[in-house]
Amino acid sequence: MEKQKKLNDSTFLLMITILLFTVMYVMGMFVFADKGFAKPQMFLNLFISNAGLIVIGTGLTLVMITGGIDISVGSVTALISMVSAYLMEVSGLSVYVAVFSSLLIGLLFGLLHGYLVAYLNIQPFIVTLAGMFLARGLTAVVSTEMIAIKNEVFLSWANNKIYLPFGTVNKKGVYLPAYIYPTVIIAILVVVLIFLVLRYTSFGRKLYAIGGNPQSALMMGIRVQRVKLLTYTLSGLLTGIGGFLFCLNSGAGFVEQAKGLEMDAISSAVIGGTLLSGGIGNPIGTLFGVLIKGTISSLVTTQGTLSSWWVRIILSLLLCFFIVLQSAIAIRKRKRKKI
Repeated sequence: MEKQKKLNDSTFLLMITILLFTVMYVMGMFVFADKGFAKPQMFLNLFISNAGLIVIGTGLTLVMITGGIDISVGSVTALISMVSAYLMEVSGLSVYVAVFSSLLIGLLFGLLHGYLVAYLNIQPFIVTLAGMFLARGLTAVVSTEMIAIKNEVFLSWANNKIYLPFGTVNKKGVYLPAYIYPTVIIAILVVVLIFLVLRYTSFGRKLYAIGGNPQSALMMGIRVQRVKLLTYTLSGLLTGIGGFLFCLNSGAGFVEQAKGLEMDAISSAVIGGTLLSGGIGNPIGTLFGVLIKGTISSLVTTQGTLSSWWVRIILSLLLCFFIVLQSAIAIRKRKRKKI
């Protein structure tokens, strides 16, 4: 019965997120139809611009399901981008070494955070706050100057368009096929894979059990510490993947890079239906949370006269709305238990 309630709550939050995205995007199609908002490429650009964030947000969703948090992902992404740029442009190493270093950095940070949270019982916020400062500081140690990436293989990956069997005709009558980049395919595959892991594996069930009630999970025979360590490590690995995808999109490394990315990832997960208290979450919801963030940004940019800060303002209002909604669900669940 408890599992069914969680599924109902999760589905309810997911449906609200999907409905909100649909309404926002359809409104944009009508209001800004003359500015190309209704074109297929505008929709695909949401995925292209946010491929790295989708992967990072998916990893963060795993951590948040267990009742944890990770506010270091933005700084770790900056470190990954800077190290990748330095290895390719200054050290002259191949792009494959940069990919390996990205995964290793993410994995090491995830392992460190997981050990401190799970086995030393330190609050996740404090642990990942320290990780955030560490990663940002290491980024400055590598280089305080921006490093533009000119590696030929890297650029071929970054600019490799995959054309789709549909498109639009411009004002000159020229047919323009819609396209995506390989980063989008990787991001979607990660979301699908994590969705399947959470839904159909014992590891996924353990995450929900720990997030729902760690003490009950322990009494059920779940090795809570080990699962938490694996969760943070997996999230770190996904941050490594997402960080390199982010680097492919930006094409450079610099100290101030990816500032606020951790808030974008957290807000996307929360708007997507992941409870801050743990126990409920879905990577599909996080995907739509990222798309909502991207849609808001596209609407503000297309409008042309609004400040870019309106993106943060609207996102903050949505975040508050979903937190209040989650609180209402939590109160309803407590009342049901008393009955």
